[in-house]
Amino acid sequence: MSKPFLARVYVTLRPVVNDPPGLAIRGGLHSLGFAEVETVRAGKFIQIRLDANDEAGAKGRVDEMCRKLLANPVIEDYTFEVEPAG
Repeated sequence: MSKPFLARVYVTLRPVVNDPPGLAIRGGLHSLGFAEVETVRAGKFIQIRLDANDEAGAKGRVDEMCRKLLANPVIEDYTFEVEPAG
């Protein structure tokens, strides 16, 4: 019997990839007086609610989603966490 799970996926550009949004955010923070900010890397946060038989199955499906659609493996890295949805 399947149970609901909640996945939180974080997608970020690889360190060697230029990050124009991150540079713009850093510039904005500097202009607001936050001169101590050295670097900013911007990314995506994706929350997914899914049904699976167990946590391992949910993790496997989320990993497959990331590899096939949510992250571009050439320029992006991803991490995720899965927990039972309450």
